[in-house]
Amino acid sequence: MSDRDEHIVEAAGRCLVVIRNGRVVEVGTPQIEDCPLARRFAFPVKEMTTEEIRKNIEERIRSFGMCTPEREVLAGPDFVLFGASELLSSAVRRGDLDAAVIASDGAGTLVATNPALIQGIGGRMSGLVKTSPIREVIARIEENGGVVLDPATAAIDQAAGVALAAELGHRRIAVTTAVAAEAAAIRERFPGAVIVAVHTTGISREDAALMARSADLLTACASRYVREEAAKTALLQAGTSIPVFAMTAAGKAVILGKVAETDQQVIVHGARLPVPGSQSPSPLR
Repeated sequence: MSDRDEHIVEAAGRCLVVIRNGRVVEVGTPQIEDCPLARRFAFPVKEMTTEEIRKNIEERIRSFGMCTPEREVLAGPDFVLFGASELLSSAVRRGDLDAAVIASDGAGTLVATNPALIQGIGGRMSGLVKTSPIREVIARIEENGGVVLDPATAAIDQAAGVALAAELGHRRIAVTTAVAAEAAAIRERFPGAVIVAVHTTGISREDAALMARSADLLTACASRYVREEAAKTALLQAGTSIPVFAMTAAGKAVILGKVAETDQQVIVHGARLPVPGSQSPSPLR
């Protein structure tokens, strides 16, 4: 890796972490105090402190090579039932979607058609803010059927990724984004895309409302505003602690397809949304 190797991720608690040359060099201040999902990580974050989050990121680097040339890009089992990568990998596996536009450390935006690649990248990835190209990671992604948008810079541009997927001949395309304006732009340019809004902790009410209008699937994370705005028009809620809202029929079909596929026990019943869980992130922001 070179001197320009730098990766910025948004980890548990909306905490910005900077990684250079395989080492954690900076950890920001967590914006929430507790998260039930973080307590279930492979290396749990039991307390939202900079030291606990540093240890979690360092364990990810050790265990699967996050932000290094050793990055593993394939995974099989679900990490959670209704995570974005679980929903998209399931939909691609069933043939309901052709491809997913996601982002990976060391590669940036890419088009994936391999369910194990979607899960291996997305299921292990915190919110990716910035990354640098790592040729070994890009090669591994390409070996497993992925197409990287810009191997030279590892740019993160999800709208351009959808355009690339369309150029490759895909028609049923899903895309993840954490930026409300980007979601709206993708919806305008590619009205048939399945937009999945992720990493929404801390967004403004205005952006939450824009996400609710633009996305097909909207992950609430620790956002109070997403819960409030999504509930006004959501068709379905999956999960309660960290709910995922289906805002459109296309989003609803992705969630119900996952429910049909899983062998886990689930309950389905009518209710006014949002339905709160016994545990939720605290405080909601």
